[in-house]
Amino acid sequence: MGAALARAAQWTAAGSGAGTLEITPLNESLLNQIIKFVEDFSTRHPQEAAFVFREPLEWKTQLGCSVFGEGYEINGATVQSEARDKDGQPLLLLTASTLRVRSFDQLSHLLHIAMEKKLKEAQACLEANRDPIVKILGPEYGTVEGEDMSILHLLDKVKKNYDPETEMKLKIFFLHHQLDLQLLNSSLKHISQDIRLNPAAINNEVNLLKNFSGKGEDTVLESLEYTSDYMFSNGCRAPPWRQVHGEICYLFIKPHDTDPLCITCSTAGVFLNGVNYLKVWTPKNIAYCWICLLKSELHSDFMFPDFMLVNGGRRISEEKPLIAILQKKYLLKCANLTCCKKHLKRFWTKTSGRFEDISESSSETEEDEEQPVHHQEGNTDLPSEYWGIQKLAKYLKGGDPTATVIALCSMRDFNLAQETCQVAIRDTGCLEVLINLLDTEEIKCQIGSLKILKEISQNTQIRHEIADLGGLQIMVKLLDSPDKYLKCLAAETIANVARFKRARRTVRQHGGIKRLVGLLECISVGSTSLTPYQAKDTEIARCGALALWSCSKSTKNKEAIRKAGGIPLLARWLRCSHANILTPVAGTLQECASEPSYRLAIRTEGMIEHLVKNLSSEPEELQMHCASAIFKCAEDKETRDLVRQHRGLQPLSVLLGTPENKQLLKAVTGAIWKCAISGENVSKFLEYKVVEALVGLLTDQPEEVLVNVVGALGECCQEPINRTIIRKCGGIPPLVKLLTGTDQGLLVNVTKAVGACATEPENMMIIDRLDGVRLLWSLLKNPNPDVQASAAWAICPCIQNAKDAGEMVRSFVGGLELIVNLLKSKNKEVLASVCAAITNIAKDEENLAVITDHGVVPLLSKLANTNNDKLRRHLAEAISHCCMWGSNRITFGETKAVAPLVRYLKSSDPSVHRATAQALYELSEDPNNCITMHENGVVKLLLAMVGSTDETLQEAAAGCIANIRRLALATEKAKYG
Repeated sequence: MGAALARAAQWTAAGSGAGTLEITPLNESLLNQIIKFVEDFSTRHPQEAAFVFREPLEWKTQLGCSVFGEGYEINGATVQSEARDKDGQPLLLLTASTLRVRSFDQLSHLLHIAMEKKLKEAQACLEANRDPIVKILGPEYGTVEGEDMSILHLLDKVKKNYDPETEMKLKIFFLHHQLDLQLLNSSLKHISQDIRLNPAAINNEVNLLKNFSGKGEDTVLESLEYTSDYMFSNGCRAPPWRQVHGEICYLFIKPHDTDPLCITCSTAGVFLNGVNYLKVWTPKNIAYCWICLLKSELHSDFMFPDFMLVNGGRRISEEKPLIAILQKKYLLKCANLTCCKKHLKRFWTKTSGRFEDISESSSETEEDEEQPVHHQEGNTDLPSEYWGIQKLAKYLKGGDPTATVIALCSMRDFNLAQETCQVAIRDTGCLEVLINLLDTEEIKCQIGSLKILKEISQNTQIRHEIADLGGLQIMVKLLDSPDKYLKCLAAETIANVARFKRARRTVRQHGGIKRLVGLLECISVGSTSLTPYQAKDTEIARCGALALWSCSKSTKNKEAIRKAGGIPLLARWLRCSHANILTPVAGTLQECASEPSYRLAIRTEGMIEHLVKNLSSEPEELQMHCASAIFKCAEDKETRDLVRQHRGLQPLSVLLGTPENKQLLKAVTGAIWKCAISGENVSKFLEYKVVEALVGLLTDQPEEVLVNVVGALGECCQEPINRTIIRKCGGIPPLVKLLTGTDQGLLVNVTKAVGACATEPENMMIIDRLDGVRLLWSLLKNPNPDVQASAAWAICPCIQNAKDAGEMVRSFVGGLELIVNLLKSKNKEVLASVCAAITNIAKDEENLAVITDHGVVPLLSKLANTNNDKLRRHLAEAISHCCMWGSNRITFGETKAVAPLVRYLKSSDPSVHRATAQALYELSEDPNNCITMHENGVVKLLLAMVGSTDETLQEAAAGCIANIRRLALATEKAKYG
């Protein structure tokens, strides 16, 4: 495992000290494989497991003496194994928190007794022993780069002079080497999932295909060409405003036997466009238009003729004014030509006449980008504070250090939170002076300046100006100052300024993230009573956490915090009892929890317990951030289980009683929604009367709260009793009313909730009376595929539990045609849900006749070649029911649906087997279909299923085989008499 740890594992260094293993999915996978190897070592290789290591593996453990039982001698804080080496030394020794292990047998036993802490123990062991094979076998077995001849020498030694110990070492080494290869292969699979295409890779592939293109018979393509010959400095051929979306180039391909294809190559992959031909203006022409724009020589109504861009097969823009295109696709914030000119200059290099690579400046997509608000103020009716600051400005600008400090102190006597004072500081040029003072050697001037900047940076416009004047770069440098107070002020001011994207990027690019993470390192973590020295360290950590909180709104900054070793430090501070630092720490964690690597770290670092604990803390802001972190982390089942195990479901239920704080309510309802995905948690919520509280929140709430409330109710409907509670509490009418909303997320959740309620006949009566089924059906017209799919799933139980389902469905004018046409969708979830709905619709003979007339059979047949098991199951069920009308069985055979269905029997999903066997049984009533099935080897597959414990599958398989056999006998009889 030495090579895997050195080459594949992801390491980080947190401040000073040795590197640590990052908490990432790749590392978790590697650790779990190593744990399994060691746990099974004793049973699979008992002789090798007894081998005594040359040196003990030593690390700091989290295990206490109480976990050790039989086979160990416990004396106070010391634990020794009864198993000893030939010199009488214990093979496992625990003193204080230091653990020393000297055999695989003891390692294996240790991991078994560590239980849920085994991952942390394995991590600690490997961090402390970077090349464990050296301690196990000796330095001659260590991991080396390049060609290693030492093992060959050892093999020669064994051949010449038989040595049992050397032979044992070689066996262990080869087992270790086998594990190394396994880990490296596993890491390659993980890494390959994150690899994205780049211009060089695409160019190489295009050149390769060009070599095999032409008119000859031995060519694979007739031609392959880029739509543009112009290549930018970064290797891309797509226009810059498409490069920001990851697009690299466009290809026009002429195969020999099909229509021409148009391809979009992007960092995410290669996509077939949904149009036959692509016209893109050449960069030369586009560049000319941009230059004219910079010179104000174009009017805002200038048109690009035939201008078209393609993204994922969709036409984006055609025949639109240039300014409109730029505003919509690139300069989203520009409002006029002057603003466009200002921004365009940032992306045009006059010397080279090329567009710069703008991926760095445009890659972060954040919703909180703010624009400075400009206030136009005249010189009349200004308050006395404005003139007072103006008088101080000359002393601030022209005085000696003493006069400057006095001027700074005098300026702080004003109410700097007042906008008039902030505007005065900006208008008099004091802002530039304050930033220049940060770059002096006078500590008092730096502190005085930062105190003022910290206050006035609450103003949006001043934040932007501080960033424009280079203030952030200087503040980042001040984080290295030996003066603790100065570091605190610098971090707090960074926290205020870094509330917009460009500022956050500046902090990262100038090394600010690593410095801010360093501020979290403190020995006083967890102390209840602090010395003055410890209090200062805690205050530094608080200010660092505040700045990280602001910076963590950027995806790249989240990654930078993780790589700088911020996760374990945040985890340590989450255990403390000081609310003033807990709030920014929890705030940072809830921002970062949007990333999978952080969610994994929050779980494995034991943070869920402390997030749950702080749900009961006094400040509502802290409760909100903890609930929000749980909301994001509870996507994972392990986290949902931990929230329940640490008794977090009850405090979440209690917090539902704070309807006046909408932000807290949004976080709490979101956490309840995600936790309710686990059935065990739903049972607990039933005990805490959560459903009743959620029903009470279905009215007079903002949409962001309603999305979570309805999502939680949809999950709670897993329990039949909760569906009854919703009805008795009057929850169905407000749910049905929400079906008329426009928010896509809300519609997805409310359709699921209504569909779940409809599984109860009494609930279905209310839904039908309120015209809920018609509203669900109308949502099939929604352009969002998620809404379409959710609505189609909800329609299924409505049809199943309606009193006269057939008549109800027929009453929707154009409804059957609408649902059949959805079979043309490209979305697998939509297709599966529509197939499920068609299965229920087809149970009514009259409706089956109507959908047959609308062409349901050929549309279903077109879907047969799919590998998606969910779609396979519902498609097979729909085909089975559609066979009941007219000549549909024959049509399914003619439209090539039978052979693909046979392949479904090779699926690993039993529900696919059942549905497929039923469909094949119905199709086998037609002789031609029987022949097709037999030719595709259906008999052998069905024979294995005749012995199934599933009676439905058993009967369908037997019936299909019987039909095929009867046809064969009839054929023989006709042939031979």
